[in-house]
Amino acid sequence: MKEEVILLPRGEHTPDETVVELDKFIIGQHLAKRAVAIALRNRYRRRLIKEQIKEDIRPKNILMMGPTGVGKTEIARRLAQMANAPFLKIEATKFTEVGYVGRDVDSMVRDLVELSIRMVRSQKLASVAPKATERAEDRILEILLPSPSGKHPLSGFEKDSSESEQVPMSTKENGFMKSTREKFLSKLRAGELDDKVVEIDVTESVTPMVEVISQSGVEEMGFNLQGFQNMLGNMFPGKRKRRKVKVAEAKEILFHEEVARLLDQEEIQREAVTLVEESGIIFLDEIDKIASSYQTKSGPDVSREGVQRDLLPLVEGTTVLTKYGVIRTDHILFIAAGAFNVSKPSDLIPELQGRFPIRVELEKLTAQDFRRILTEPQNALIKQYQALLKVEGVQLSFSSLAIDRISEIAQEVNSIQENIGARRLHTIMERLLDEISFNTPQKIQGCIEIELDTVEKVLTPLLKDQDLARFIL
Repeated sequence: MKEEVILLPRGEHTPDETVVELDKFIIGQHLAKRAVAIALRNRYRRRLIKEQIKEDIRPKNILMMGPTGVGKTEIARRLAQMANAPFLKIEATKFTEVGYVGRDVDSMVRDLVELSIRMVRSQKLASVAPKATERAEDRILEILLPSPSGKHPLSGFEKDSSESEQVPMSTKENGFMKSTREKFLSKLRAGELDDKVVEIDVTESVTPMVEVISQSGVEEMGFNLQGFQNMLGNMFPGKRKRRKVKVAEAKEILFHEEVARLLDQEEIQREAVTLVEESGIIFLDEIDKIASSYQTKSGPDVSREGVQRDLLPLVEGTTVLTKYGVIRTDHILFIAAGAFNVSKPSDLIPELQGRFPIRVELEKLTAQDFRRILTEPQNALIKQYQALLKVEGVQLSFSSLAIDRISEIAQEVNSIQENIGARRLHTIMERLLDEISFNTPQKIQGCIEIELDTVEKVLTPLLKDQDLARFIL
């Protein structure tokens, strides 16, 4: 049975449990795993505090240093997944400025809120989906079941032509209607009626679109734009239009209409905002590229220190205006990462350095690490290729010697060229399995084992030719 990531409510993992879960997907980097595990647990501890001091306990932001491809991003992403927290990965270089080209730094908080809205909505949707499906089925059955004159097919009553009150159906008629409905419902759920054409009333929204164009693109206004659009929606209610569609499409349309009726959008927004403020995680990648000493060989220079000073208020704790209201960033956890092969952490402005008190250095990957990455994690690269080819009838396997050689080649190429860490394995595996992937399933079926000879035959010629290896591996 396939193992899944254990989700506990908002960080209730103990630090050692967090490390064990991360070990299932990331090889090595124990110090980084310990740092994020402690940060996650401290959030849980803070939520249990009842005293006023709770507001003064700020998250201890983390700075990860290490070459690309060693697991920095994956550690942060898996942590957020385990904590069931909104997570945003963004490149610090997106905010570099020439005049002012790039994005407003506040946009990362707005993006995080949008992600949180989708998370909360998905959770709410799971709880109302059964009821919405039932309502949608009822509406389709009301259309499919022809009602006798003056009778509603589902109500169990008929209208008397001379009197205003409803007269109950006979027991026989009522039983017949229920039996017919059950038969139609069974066929509807089995998909037997999907190709039948029905007429349904669909609401067409006519709410005017309100957007403000700013120098960083389409940005939200300072006031609650969502509320303003809702107000306009009430002033211009949607029209009802009759459409002919197949039952399969009608089920989908009516399901979404019922979901919209059952979900409380204001409650979703409130929960999403709270989730961002209390549990949000922002991963700032390539932060070394905005250090003042970082030099590029081409392209216009940028005000790197200006970008750092723009980021500083967010990391320190400030308020950001979004279309869902004001968001406080005081308790958002920031995890910054960079290779720092040209610059060093001390090249960042002192104020920003001080806001990342926890610093961990990630280790370079060895051939043994590459071997473990290929085989041990739940999402190991070899397991991924095996799953891809298995769906077309190919059972792929690798000999132990072949895996050892692939790992050695990855380390060797990283040492003589740019070190891109575990990403080198993707390049090597694609080259190694190119012929098999192309010829499956037309020419290749059954069991295939990759032996040492195959690895040598495909990869060694490329490794010997440095110019060729530079472009292919």
